[in-house]
Amino acid sequence: MSVELPQSDAHLLESARRGNAAAFGELWERHVGAARSLARQLVRGEEVVEDVVAESFTKIIELVGRGGGPEAAFRPYLLTVVRRTIYDRGRVESRQVTTGEIEVFDPGVPFVDPTLTGLEKSLIAKAFLSLPERWRLVLWHTEVENAKPADVAPMLGLSPNGVAALAYRAREGLRQAYLQMHLAGAPLQECRPVLGRMGAYVRGGLARRESKNVDDHIDACAECRSVFLELADVNQGLRVIVGPLFVGPAFAAYVAGLAKAGGATGGGILYALGWIRRAPRSQQAAAAGGTAAAIAAAVVVMLVSDQKPLPPPQALPTIVAQPPPAQPETRPEPPRPKPEPRPTPPTERPSPSQVSKPGRARLSATIHPLGALVKAQPGLVAVRLRNNGRVASEELVATVDLPQGVSLIPAQTKGGSVGLIEPVGTVDGWSCRPEGDGARCVRGPLAAGGATAVFLRVVVAAHAPEGAGPAVRISSGGISVRASASAGVKAEGAPARFATDGKVVVKAVGNTLLTCPGDRNGCEEAGALRDGGRRDNDLWPMRPLDADKVLATKSSSGARLELPSGGRVVWAGLYWSATAKVTGPIKFRAPGVRRYRTIVPDRVMRRELPAGPGYQAFADVTQYVSDSRGKGLWWAADAPMKEGISEHAGWSLVVIATDPRRPYSQAVILDTATVVGGDNPRIELPLGGLIPAASPADIELVTWEGDADLRGDRVSAGTPLGGDRDAGNVFDSSSNGATGLTFGVDVDSFAARLGEEPTLRISTKTDVVLFGVAAVSVRARS
Repeated sequence: MSVELPQSDAHLLESARRGNAAAFGELWERHVGAARSLARQLVRGEEVVEDVVAESFTKIIELVGRGGGPEAAFRPYLLTVVRRTIYDRGRVESRQVTTGEIEVFDPGVPFVDPTLTGLEKSLIAKAFLSLPERWRLVLWHTEVENAKPADVAPMLGLSPNGVAALAYRAREGLRQAYLQMHLAGAPLQECRPVLGRMGAYVRGGLARRESKNVDDHIDACAECRSVFLELADVNQGLRVIVGPLFVGPAFAAYVAGLAKAGGATGGGILYALGWIRRAPRSQQAAAAGGTAAAIAAAVVVMLVSDQKPLPPPQALPTIVAQPPPAQPETRPEPPRPKPEPRPTPPTERPSPSQVSKPGRARLSATIHPLGALVKAQPGLVAVRLRNNGRVASEELVATVDLPQGVSLIPAQTKGGSVGLIEPVGTVDGWSCRPEGDGARCVRGPLAAGGATAVFLRVVVAAHAPEGAGPAVRISSGGISVRASASAGVKAEGAPARFATDGKVVVKAVGNTLLTCPGDRNGCEEAGALRDGGRRDNDLWPMRPLDADKVLATKSSSGARLELPSGGRVVWAGLYWSATAKVTGPIKFRAPGVRRYRTIVPDRVMRRELPAGPGYQAFADVTQYVSDSRGKGLWWAADAPMKEGISEHAGWSLVVIATDPRRPYSQAVILDTATVVGGDNPRIELPLGGLIPAASPADIELVTWEGDADLRGDRVSAGTPLGGDRDAGNVFDSSSNGATGLTFGVDVDSFAARLGEEPTLRISTKTDVVLFGVAAVSVRARS
């Protein structure tokens, strides 16, 4: 007699994509308890919890209906959406957005995909994310949430025994992926044979002689001992590192809530303290030298991830306070060749903010405004830290002091603490709170040779005095490091909209929404003007370009976005501009999607142009672009604009994305709406906060109202890579992602090298343009 097994989450998601509402109802029943458990840690009141949960499921229904969303691992995806929903509700409330605008509201402070946070610092996380989604699903439920196989079986469409077998294979796959990443990281030559046998060693599958050889090596090699510690209990690595990546700071409380509701068993941090007692005797001896440090690191991560105040030192497990056992005097560590430097950003120049002590971490720090801190505008401050030593640091505490008139922008979460600070970028495990005139940021230990960065959003008062810049003091155990910025508040410049460090690249595409008279798609669609004359909107009565063949739109155009293979969107901003007195939303459509989404601007800057009043609008569309997988043909339509001679209208999508093949880089988005030409023929925009010297840089510039027939436009970045490729006529109505002449819209790419004091200089002799956006990524190592 056969028993019919319940449908798996993957089957239910596939049915939901085909319009089966009952399938999504089944997913609701399976996972609503977990969503409520997380929501209760982040908001107050059962009514608010139910609203958040319902809104989160509604968002996923919409994504699944469009062909997006998860394929099998529904629970981690749902928890991410719950966090995003709570954050968005807080931003909407603080911005006083009306009820009718909530569906299209995008927050001004991006909420970084948690699967990107800290990946460069944790091989366990990278190994987990490299696994097939079915393996990630079973590991999440059985190891991260510590659920019983019988509870997980319906989600996988398996029997409990089948779940147990799949979990075993997934754990072995995780170990192998982890080892392969260690081997790919160029370990010392004598470590390679040991790492190759480490998987079998952990399972007790080596012969006695081989096992003794590995024992001896681990006893003398701290790095391989660390690998063994993580492999010996990958479950704890999953709970300490992978869990908070998806659930966030409330992970410990979330798991406790699940256990209380009967959805998972307990475990928590104390689970880590017992693993060594379960290991074979030879492995216990090999691990003894590193146990205290490893457990201390795990405890620090979990404590920093908790929203509650840190307990006093005596509340920590006793093992944390114990010093590691001394190494046997008869086994001195043999000399080793100097390892190759890792692709992490160097310090900007020799600095007094470096401390070096034998046998300790060696830290160097910098702090800089990104772009510029401009009066009466928001901005970003970057704190970067590197461990140049050969041992890991202890917990890091950064105390940031801001100059007079500069204050932090706190995140506001509905029902939660208003005082928390929401760092931007790939925040790498930092947790920040206001303190005094600045902030106090905490992070776990920094590995030898590792680097980290945290970016703080600030606002500059109109009366802020010019001059002094921010400063930072880093404390780690007995080490103290100080750094101060050379630049402070300025009267003018381009403030940073967003920034991040990592293997990242900048991309920008765009198109016009006006064209010259001609057929339905405009005269330019036939390629009549790119190489001819009259390439100036002053010479035509401009009319809407409507290229999408959708009757509901009056003006529309598309641009194709290409992303690196394996890349993911970290940040996306939509910009649009026109000569018009009124401003308002724009319609935006993802690749392969039929319906447009109305995008309301987060910020509008108005300027006076020769043709009359003009504007540049901005909206953060990170979540929408990320959910849509990023690459492909994007469409924009119906921005507020005017028809007629000399008018312009267009749009640009600017993106920061990860690129696994790219060297470690620093990326920053600067936006401004500055008129260049006429009485103001030249502007200079400091690119503060980027690494100096002759480092290769990729630069994307968005400029409005450039005319191809008017020469004399120059940019210090050199020759554009598209359009006419003329360094003496940069603004020639050409845009990345579009073909032909894009009247009044320039989206240009440049390959440049930055000097000791990176500055972007833009000038024009005969034209008048509205300079909008500079997206810059610079390699941290040349």
